[in-house]
Amino acid sequence: MKHHNGLKTAVLLGAMSAIVIAIGYAFGGSTGVLIAAVIAVGMNAYAYFNSDKIALRAMRARPVSEAQAPQLYATVRELSQRAGQPMPRLYVSPTMQPNAFATGRNPQHAAVAVTEGIVRLLTPAELRAVIGHELSHVYNRDILISSVAGALASIITMIANLAIFLPFGSSDEDRPNPIVLLLTMILGPVAAGMIQMAVSRSREYEADADGARLTGDPLALASALEKISAGVDRMPARADSRIAEQSHLMIESPLRGGGLASLFSTHPPTAQRVARLRAMARGVVDR
Repeated sequence: MKHHNGLKTAVLLGAMSAIVIAIGYAFGGSTGVLIAAVIAVGMNAYAYFNSDKIALRAMRARPVSEAQAPQLYATVRELSQRAGQPMPRLYVSPTMQPNAFATGRNPQHAAVAVTEGIVRLLTPAELRAVIGHELSHVYNRDILISSVAGALASIITMIANLAIFLPFGSSDEDRPNPIVLLLTMILGPVAAGMIQMAVSRSREYEADADGARLTGDPLALASALEKISAGVDRMPARADSRIAEQSHLMIESPLRGGGLASLFSTHPPTAQRVARLRAMARGVVDR
């Protein structure tokens, strides 16, 4: 699975390069191809090395010290040592919606973030179970493809937002070219489709199971998922593009409803995840 995620990331970056180069050719011929190739290399490098920063910025997460969050540090350190893996950087998002996510390109450059809402909502055992789930994403290398996909989606959306202000030869200086408007309408769903194709729903089931094995407490994770889902129902995140593009990283989608929420949906139903964890606690193997 780890090797598959690395291959999928390479394919994703290659596909994005091909799209950018094709657009460059359409607008500028051979010169456009050269310019687009430089842009593609820069965009892919930025997405790969800065995917964690993009995700953390979207959630307004800030780093916390051990003095500020001693219990969180103790939990993450204990589980990291149990797994024989390096300890990730820790962040807290000021939002009161209960959620958590992991990001970064590998265990040596990983970050785990929790919201203030989830820290207040869950018991210590439930929060430990959530941390186990997020660390499992790190160890399974899920965060590589997920973080890069989210970063590329953010870059695509940013390009679309910038393109709408470029006239591209329009006769009316205050009116964008219709081609640019059409491009803007296309790029949003392309960004969503990229995440849908790159991120498998099965990764959440795998992280649930691996996290439960790491903590030895599948029922705590089941209880946490139910509380988190109910908390998101009460206070769904505003469906702006920054949150939507990173929503696949969260333990529970922070969005509800249609529009961007449905376009970027990548999570399996919470009830099914809970049922699997309870079966796991009973020693039932779900085939």
